[in-house]
Amino acid sequence: MKDTKLYAWLWVPTLYFAQGIPYFIVNQISVAMFTKLGVPNGEMALFTSLLYLPWVIKPIWGPLVDLIRTKRWWILVTQILMSALMILTIISIPHPDPAVITAQQTPIKMLYAVLVIFIVMAFASATHDIAADGFYMLGLDQGTQAAMIGWRSVFYRLSNVFCNSALVAIPGIVYSYTENHGGANMPLAWQAAMLVAAVIFCLATLWHCFVLPRPADDRPGADTDALAILKGFGKTFATYFTKPYIWLAIIFMLVYRLPEAFLLKMVTPFLLGARETGGLGLSMQTYSVVYGIIGVVFLLLGGILGGTYISRVGLKRSIWWMAASMTLPCLTFVYLSMWMPTNLWAISTAVAIEQFGYGFGFTAYMMYMMYISDGEFKTSHYALCTGFMALSMMIPGMFAGFLQEALGYQGFFWMVIACCLATVAVTFFVRRHVDEAYGRK
Repeated sequence: MKDTKLYAWLWVPTLYFAQGIPYFIVNQISVAMFTKLGVPNGEMALFTSLLYLPWVIKPIWGPLVDLIRTKRWWILVTQILMSALMILTIISIPHPDPAVITAQQTPIKMLYAVLVIFIVMAFASATHDIAADGFYMLGLDQGTQAAMIGWRSVFYRLSNVFCNSALVAIPGIVYSYTENHGGANMPLAWQAAMLVAAVIFCLATLWHCFVLPRPADDRPGADTDALAILKGFGKTFATYFTKPYIWLAIIFMLVYRLPEAFLLKMVTPFLLGARETGGLGLSMQTYSVVYGIIGVVFLLLGGILGGTYISRVGLKRSIWWMAASMTLPCLTFVYLSMWMPTNLWAISTAVAIEQFGYGFGFTAYMMYMMYISDGEFKTSHYALCTGFMALSMMIPGMFAGFLQEALGYQGFFWMVIACCLATVAVTFFVRRHVDEAYGRK
């Protein structure tokens, strides 16, 4: 029996809200957690950037989700696994000496257990992404898919707001309480945050066990000829890497976001870092509002307006404005690092401008990936593009912390501005090969 739009409301919002939680924990909350537990920026950025790897390589095992068991089975199994991992994280967070934390000298080896858990969670989350997106198409008729597509995106973004606001504010509140009642305890504060995340995710998992439909088309492909699958898999890669201008496209996907890839990894340490070390010294509660709510809202607003702009003038005519939007707002962090304002309006405005610019400029990146993927094997080719997208964030992020330690925050943010030249250069070459009418209604 086909699902109605009313029944879809029982599971689509919770599925995509749950889909975002482990992704943002692994790739964003880990940065705040490691920073506040005293890990030096160099090691923090290196190891948290490596957590992007499963999203880089997920196209490799994606076909297995089609061949083995059902999409529903994969969703529930990965959610159960991630629920257990979140619980395990609570008891694995180490308790360094408070003086070591304050000095930002916590050795990364103290967090190896947490890193291993996050690595497994990252692979499970990437697999869940594949299964959930496939299940969405199987569990809904085309009309309901179209009606719910915007809402699924909204609830995924709400998980971003939840993680970057609530899951950062909670440890701030707990830390302040422990500081006023017998001794500050940062590890306990993060254990409280992970407890909240685990409870919410466990409830979502339990809910999905009962409400996820059982579409008739959600069947494993066990009877499919393995050799034919292997040939098809090879053809997918072959056709992708023989597309016109594909190597230029790959360079674009790796370089276009280079300034933001460096910047993003150091924003959290800069905003939360002590003022004597060059940071702005925001409390976790303030950070959760400035970056977790205001920043995310302006990021989403930039993305919405960017999509509207492209639909009116097309990708080719808009891409220069998008590139400018991706690069110039990075100057706001040069301003923050030079003037070190304490006024929250000034800090919030700077963050809002930078995040709006990134959201607006990123729209061209997403549209270009769809442009490159168009044709046979569109879905698989787009998945390969998302792998390069994750790689574009992983590689710069690995070195961002060491560069910041060598240059200081002010020098680091000027280096980010210098990287904007790479964005401009690659945009110049790519724009010449984009169809004039692509993206325009």
